[in-house]
Order: sequence, then structure tokens, then C-alpha cells
Amino acid sequence: MSQFRNAIQRSDQHIKSLRIACAFLILLVLITSSGWMLAPRSMTIHNPPDLRTGSTRPWWEVPPSSVYAFAFYIFQQLNAWPKNGEIDYPAKIRALSPYLTPGCKDFLERDATKRTNRNELIDRVRVVYEIPERGYSTKSVTVRDRDNWVAQLDLVADEYFHTEPVKRAMVRYPMKITRWNGDPETNQFGLALDCYDSVPQRLEAAPPEPKPEHKGMF
Repeated sequence: MSQFRNAIQRSDQHIKSLRIACAFLILLVLITSSGWMLAPRSMTIHNPPDLRTGSTRPWWEVPPSSVYAFAFYIFQQLNAWPKNGEIDYPAKIRALSPYLTPGCKDFLERDATKRTNRNELIDRVRVVYEIPERGYSTKSVTVRDRDNWVAQLDLVADEYFHTEPVKRAMVRYPMKITRWNGDPETNQFGLALDCYDSVPQRLEAAPPEPKPEHKGMF
């Protein structure tokens, strides 16, 4: 009888150990499943423009060239008023709001309202573009910390009233950029424009617009 009791005891102990192992495996599966569900579905990786020599960097690091490209693209779009600045400027602010910090969006909206009240935007056409040979360089972006940068944009700003040119200025715009891990569906860059770091600086006088040459008849 003692042999049967020992066999039953060993069987019970083995079943108990199997139950403990099963409980541990179930707990491990639950932890793994929860980690998988909480993991981000997409991740933004910033690659340098030239990959011929390869690149090794932490995934969270944003290269200065990417910061500059983002700042220039968003700022240029904000200042692209193809028909009427009174309508185009507020519309651009609304369309680009996912790429603006709340403080910057509020600043731009107040600026648009103030300029509208002064009749500075009605039928105003505006475009900005890089000054030739003053594009991105190693001095164009200042790294404040891992999540904040200042991009220096040297741009030409042209303004027209209907089709008549009324203004051309060469300006250095110091733009603040911050990391912005919001909704990747509306902001794939993971960055946001935080408006000006300091007062924009007027550069040397802009070259006059070229006039068409009139050739005589021979």
C-alpha cells in the first residue's frame, strides 16, 4: 500500500508543478501581449540626405539637416499666398496647425488678425525662397538639446499687390523647432515649429528684379 501512496503522491506533486508551470506561461503570455499592444505601430526614423557612406545613429536622434528641411518647408508653406493674403494666410495657419506648437499657432493667428485690421493682406500675394548659395550648412542649425533646435533661414520674401511687385526683402529668420510626438497621422515629421527664437534680421539690400531687355530691329 505504501508504494501506491508514494506513486499517488508523486503524481499529485507532478500535476501541481505542471499547474504552476502553466500559470507562469499564461502570465508570461499576458505580459507579452500587453507589451505588444502598447508598442507603437509606427516609428519615425530620420536619415541623412546622403546614404552612400552609410549612417549609424540612435533612432531618436534628429539630424540637423532634417531640422533645417522641416523648418524651411513649413515656413515656406506658411508664407505661400497665391491669391489673397487675407484669405490665404489664415487658411495656411489652419492647414499647418499639426506642425505648429499651440503658442506659435496663437502668435500667427494674432499676427494675421492684426495685419488684416490694417488692410495689409487684402489682395496681397507672397512667396519666400532661399537666397542662392545660402542654403543649409553646418552653421544653419544650433542644437539646444536633444529635443530643441534653432534653424537660421536666409530667405528672399517677395510680395505683390495683384501682379505688381511691392516688396522684396532678404531676411534671416531664426526659427525654433521642437520635438513633437503627437499624432503621426497628421504630423509624420515628429517636429513642430515654435515660431521665432529672436527678431528676424534684415540682410543686405535685395538685388533689383530683372527688367526685360528690349532689342531693336535690325
